[in-house]
Amino acid sequence: MGMTIAEKIIARAAGVSEVRPGDIHTVEVDRLMSNDGTTHLTIDMYHNKLKHPHIADVNKLVWIVDHNVPSDSPKTAASQKKMRDFAKEHGIKFYEGQGVCHQIMMENHVCPGELIFGADSHTCAYGALGAFGTGVGCTDYLYAMVTGKSWVLVPETLRFNLTGKLPEGVYARDLILTIIGKIGANGANYKAMEFAGDGMKNLTMSDRIAICNLCVEAGAKTALMEVDDIALHYLHEHGREPKACFASDADAHFAAVYDIDLSTITPIVAKPHFVDNVCPAKEAAGVKIDEAFLGSCNNGRIEDLRVGAELLKDRKVHPLVRFLVVPASQAVYQQALKEGLLKIFMEAGAIVMNPNCSVCWGSCQGVIGEGETLISTGTRNFKGRAGHRDSFVYLASAATVTASAIKGEIATADML
Repeated sequence: MGMTIAEKIIARAAGVSEVRPGDIHTVEVDRLMSNDGTTHLTIDMYHNKLKHPHIADVNKLVWIVDHNVPSDSPKTAASQKKMRDFAKEHGIKFYEGQGVCHQIMMENHVCPGELIFGADSHTCAYGALGAFGTGVGCTDYLYAMVTGKSWVLVPETLRFNLTGKLPEGVYARDLILTIIGKIGANGANYKAMEFAGDGMKNLTMSDRIAICNLCVEAGAKTALMEVDDIALHYLHEHGREPKACFASDADAHFAAVYDIDLSTITPIVAKPHFVDNVCPAKEAAGVKIDEAFLGSCNNGRIEDLRVGAELLKDRKVHPLVRFLVVPASQAVYQQALKEGLLKIFMEAGAIVMNPNCSVCWGSCQGVIGEGETLISTGTRNFKGRAGHRDSFVYLASAATVTASAIKGEIATADML
């Protein structure tokens, strides 16, 4: 019997010819990413829990300060200094103030065929380039950092066969929210979500990152896509070559197969307080909002900013709405500046921020208060995710978020 993409990557990392779902294998980890959300805890364990602290291969480590940038308190400043000093002492590749960790990784590090651990749940975004990215906690991260290895329970794979093309005004964000709503927040628990089919050729790299990024919200261990000409073009544009390009075998076994016609997808909103609590955006129309957010590792790329800026041309942000626009990286910020998009946002009354996690993290920028409502391109809408416990977060595409910022209530682009 053949193997899926996930199984092939694990087999390569384990140095074996074949793996099956349910097997446990010791694997060589290709790359390790950590951000300022938890790295200070890893450092404390490194110094206080290990008898012989060392790093197996410093060239595999990438550390990124992105969650609270600039720091929001003396406590945050201290934890970031700890991270900064450790990285300098050990020669760890270090980014600060240059963007959201997953966007930086996609722009600079991720290669097809790699097995990557990230101390952040949305590491599954790397599947857009055919890499097995998965989120881990501090203990697993530290073990891999010190030994270069870890263990992996081989997941079953859910296959999503995509056909057709998304309609005008409908985006990859709407597609993945539809899928999460269909299978549920636990529908892919410890499974790989694999995307394939003729519809893939109609999805840009930005689309693919957005899709893979949110798969963890269905419980997925990872998300994966075949490496095609679109992915290779992106890779070569960024000066990298694949480690290995895998596709599932014709006789590979899938736990379930879903056929999805992209032409049937419509604008979607995820209502509070769960990502799978979805409905057609028009059903949520009219809900008053206090804040809108365009950014995050899911929808802060140049394509998303172009969508928002196009809608804002010759329009204004509603006077009772705070609209925060946060490019996902410095590269995105500079491109948006070059194209005049940031000027459009600011002249319309939006607040353009430095590249970082910002409102999605709900800690240092745009925190919402009691009873307030946010519509966001962020990754989660759990209770208290963006501020006060008794606030409300809706998730939607860049177009729906921008239209809502203009109207002062949830709205789709065709309602402007």
